[in-house]
Amino acid sequence: MYKFYFFLCVLTMFFSSLGAQEIQAIRGETAYPFLLKNVNSAENLEKQPLFVFLHGRSLSGSNLDRVKRYGVLYAINKGQEVPGIVVAPQSRGGWDPDKVIEIVDYAIEHYNADPERIYVCGMSMGGYGTMDVAGKYPERIAAAVAICGGGSSQYAVNLTQVPIWLHHGTADRAVPISESRKIMNAIKKADPDAEVSLNVIKGGTHGSVERLFHDDAIYNWMLKFRKKHKS
Repeated sequence: MYKFYFFLCVLTMFFSSLGAQEIQAIRGETAYPFLLKNVNSAENLEKQPLFVFLHGRSLSGSNLDRVKRYGVLYAINKGQEVPGIVVAPQSRGGWDPDKVIEIVDYAIEHYNADPERIYVCGMSMGGYGTMDVAGKYPERIAAAVAICGGGSSQYAVNLTQVPIWLHHGTADRAVPISESRKIMNAIKKADPDAEVSLNVIKGGTHGSVERLFHDDAIYNWMLKFRKKHKS
């Protein structure tokens, strides 16, 4: 009986390892180095959604492993299922939309990412970066989620073309919730029917809202949208 249960345990571990999704470091191919979570080879026969995660200022620098400390990849390492390809670049401070889109194009070319399902999400500085990427490239981004961030009103008109879900805690002392309200109001002023909403998290602090990456809700919401790609 012991040998039978031992065999079952080994078999379970074997098949679990087949489904494991390794996180790879990609350096020297694009301006920003990035971490990649690809789907397994069987799923990769079809084009896959691409989720781009932009970190906050605390993870800036040149140690790419720092990007695993919170956000989408951290959630994946804790067991969260993210149905698609994930790329998580690292900046040395601030986000350049052109350099982020370079990674998107690289993923489309090399990893079979679906150009109609490009999603960007970020936290804090990455929340601002998310809005900048969606604002500069509204024709490329299918949906965006910005957590405890803000955005520039210069992109308000462009942002009316992208479904956006903002999240912010009322107890955030690092980036006040007024930053999210300000960009949402600017988008609504440009187009009252724009697909933009703010999830107000009562008592949420700057760090506690990271838990949103550990829930299916934001990923399922983004997947509702597609951006028709012009070939």
